This record gives sequence, structure tokens and C-alpha cells, in this order.
Amino acid sequence: MLRHWRRWLDGMALVTVAAYAWLVWNVQTGAAPIDPVYAAVRERGVLRVAVDPGYLPFVEDQHGVLTGFDIELVQALAAELGVEAVFVRSGFDALYDQLTSRQADLIASALPYAPEQGYRARFSQPYFDGGLMLVAPVNSPIAGLPDLRDRRLGVVLGSEGDALARRLALTTPLILVEAEEAASLARALRAGAIDAAILDHVAALGALADGDLRIAAALTYEPYVLAMPAAAFQLEAEINRALARLEARGVLAALQRRWME
Repeated sequence: MLRHWRRWLDGMALVTVAAYAWLVWNVQTGAAPIDPVYAAVRERGVLRVAVDPGYLPFVEDQHGVLTGFDIELVQALAAELGVEAVFVRSGFDALYDQLTSRQADLIASALPYAPEQGYRARFSQPYFDGGLMLVAPVNSPIAGLPDLRDRRLGVVLGSEGDALARRLALTTPLILVEAEEAASLARALRAGAIDAAILDHVAALGALADGDLRIAAALTYEPYVLAMPAAAFQLEAEINRALARLEARGVLAALQRRWME
């Protein structure tokens, strides 16, 4: 009985040593399990990207050719990964379904971070803030919401900025000026017809192009991210590393200037 017990202990010791050796080998060689999504991307040499052609300037269909900030960003990311980007057209509401049905490996479509989708997707680091900005003339003393008291504040009718301004008006006396589009508010600011405007970040950057307006304050934060299937942990890591490299080389800033300013 004692002899069998010793043999069992010797066997367990060998298993433990073998497991430890395997662990050390993985750490030393950098070997890591490959997620099935990333493995398929490498095998195909293709990154399938779901997009909704309809939200300028991120994705646009120009005579059958997709262009925009997100299109060029994904092409740059694919080049960093050593694969080709192929785009899968989709309606916005069906973008996540493209991941779960395995029709796409990535979503790139001005996608706000949505933690409630975490059961079926994982997300990259943010690459753009689509939140609301307070825009004012460069020589204006306005630096934030407290400075809007008794001022004329422009908003796009029915927008999130409109809703924020109406809430602000409950506690701060101001004159609300509504317009149908952001370009009208930019012209009103330049003409002195209003003192400030609340615009989304994209519209704000476009308004700043002439150099006579500035972003006085960021009012909300809405991070835009890339989404991948929940199992794609390694693809997420590779995408984040590629985003960091592109940002360090100034590629993201150049894309912003090209498409938004």
C-alpha cells in the first residue's frame, strides 16, 4: 500500500514539474493562445469591417466607393496588422449582429462606447470624442456654462445640445437661439448675432476652420470606439497597439484635419 502511495506521489510530482516547465516555456517564448477571431483574420489576410455608410464625415458612399475618417483609419490599422481591410455594409442597428453572425471582425462607424453590449462585444480604446462643445469667438471672455448668464446661446433645433441648453435655462437666465443646422450657428457667431453655440465635436471642428472661433469648453464626453466580437481578446490588443502607433506618428491628428476641419 505504501509503495502504491509513493508511486502516486511520484506521478503527481512529474505532472507538476511538466506543467511548470510548460508555463515557463510560454512565458519565455512569449507564446500565447490565439483567439479564434484573430486567428481567422491572420489566416485569411483580411480584416472584415462592418460600416454604416451614412454618418459624415466618418463613413460615406460616393458613387459606390466608401470614403471617410473611419474608412481611412481602418485601412491604416489593417496595414499595421499586415492584412487587408474589406468593408461589410450594414445599417447602424444591425452592426453588432454582423459580429455575432461572424460576418465581420470589427465595427468602425462612429460607434459610441456601449458597455451594455459587453456581453457580445469588446471595445478598442477611444479614437475620437463626439461629445458636445461650447463654441465662442476667439476674443470672447466666455469660458464655460457659468459665463452664459444673460447671453445669446445658439443650438441646433432638436439636437442633444438643444436639450442641454433647455436644462441649463431652467437655472440660468439666457436667450436661446435655435437654428436648423450647425453652419447657420457658425455664421451667427461670426456676425455677432449670438454669443456662443453648443455643437457636437465634429461640427465644432468644422466651425473652427477659419480661425475666428474657438472651443471654449468641452461639455460632454462621448467616446467613439471600434468593436470586436467578445472572444477577440487578441485582436483587441493588436488594434489598441496599432491605434497607439498611429497616434504617436500623428496619423489620427492628420485624419481629423483632413475630414473635420
